[in-house]
Amino acid sequence: MNLMLDRQELLSIIPHKGKMFLLDRINNYNPQECTIEAEYKITQDCIFYDSEISGVPAWVGFEFIAQSIAAFAGIRDMQILREKGQPPKIGFILSVSALTIEIPFYKEGSILTIKTKEIQNMAPVYNFYGEILLDGKIVLCGKLTVMEADNDQINKINNKEEIN
Repeated sequence: MNLMLDRQELLSIIPHKGKMFLLDRINNYNPQECTIEAEYKITQDCIFYDSEISGVPAWVGFEFIAQSIAAFAGIRDMQILREKGQPPKIGFILSVSALTIEIPFYKEGSILTIKTKEIQNMAPVYNFYGEILLDGKIVLCGKLTVMEADNDQINKINNKEEIN
């Protein structure tokens, strides 16, 4: 399924907002292959932008991958959430492993392609493999384990209620 979403459409399906929102568009989403491809242009508006290097440290790449995972889940659940009038689910990064970084930072103006594939589903815990490409070359890759949280539990935590 060649689904493309722009920045504005993404805002409705992932929980990230403001400067913490780090995706410009979805170029492709394939539910059968459990893959998503996103894009992000490095600018000075990025929350991780470092003026001393005129860019963003490459280790931040795991957050770009995590947000593509949020977009994957948001697209997967979009219909159900909209019908129920619920916000996108919140996810937590449990671990980052086998991270390989080929460059020290992403220069301002660079357009990153973020490719992510779900490799294991043990709901609410999921494992993904992600890559960041710059000019068609893989500059970061690794595995992320994430957990999707129930919105009711998050609300209880935010309101400091006891969770049973």
